[in-house]
Amino acid sequence: MRESVFIKQNIGKWRNFEYQISRGECESPSHKADVYIDVSADLAFAQSHYPNSEITSYLNDLTIKLHNEIYKEKHENWRRVITYWTREVPLTMWRERKYLLMSLAIFVVAALIGVVSTLYEDSFPRLIMGDYYIDMTLDNIKHGRPMNVYSMGGATESFLSLMFHNVQVAFLAFAAGIFTSIAVGYLIFSNGVMLGAFFTFLYSQGVLAQSWTAVMLHGTLELSAIVVAGAAGIALGNGWLFPGTYSRLESLRRSSKRGLKIVVGTVPVLVVAAFIEGFLTRHVEWPLWFKVLLISTSAIFVVFYYIIYPYWLSHYGNNE
Repeated sequence: MRESVFIKQNIGKWRNFEYQISRGECESPSHKADVYIDVSADLAFAQSHYPNSEITSYLNDLTIKLHNEIYKEKHENWRRVITYWTREVPLTMWRERKYLLMSLAIFVVAALIGVVSTLYEDSFPRLIMGDYYIDMTLDNIKHGRPMNVYSMGGATESFLSLMFHNVQVAFLAFAAGIFTSIAVGYLIFSNGVMLGAFFTFLYSQGVLAQSWTAVMLHGTLELSAIVVAGAAGIALGNGWLFPGTYSRLESLRRSSKRGLKIVVGTVPVLVVAAFIEGFLTRHVEWPLWFKVLLISTSAIFVVFYYIIYPYWLSHYGNNE
């Protein structure tokens, strides 16, 4: 890359970093670290390609300033914990929004495939979910308790088991990115097909309405978190598939850091989803209005925290 092109592509970013330092606006330790890594990578590139250039000296000075800023603070406090959830995760979500859209598109298309496949081949759900689960559900439907599966076992035991399972699935979706984003896409796709096939199977048995409210009571948060975790995995996979101007290893390191921040951001959501599934979903006798209220509240939270708030923060609230 010619030096003039390199400078033109990055000069705005460097000046913005320098402005933040001079104004004392670079307050988040994580943001400082991200900026330091970014500038250090640019410095390494400049040292390799333009060792005697003035831009290399400039980047060296900027790196030193950032290094000094980082080591002004040698401990983290509660403010760091708060800003992690209120700024860092949402801003990372906004930065990786195209991967969120990609993950959601794969999931929706897969769910539609599950619907169509079940409509045209009624044995398809058995292929996806297995004979045992389908036979158990048919038996529950026969006895007028289609969602009796959620009443099995103790509430606390179910909550703990589901919590660990959900978190494990989310981190698996993220970690699959190391095998390229194609592997992540497959995991998202399989979950979408399963959901579409399951709901269509319940529709064919005439119990979709009551089953939908039971499943989505916890599923609104759980499925949304899986889609978000899928976005983290795609970000990781694309990081080393398409490194851009960085080395493949450096690009992978950067993308893994951003992806990990996203998937960690799903953990509280998955814990709440497991709590709802373990303690609330089992109460099929509860009124419909309460279930609809909880589902709606969950949906509003997901849209706000992962879409609306990141947009607002990146455009109007990002002073770091």
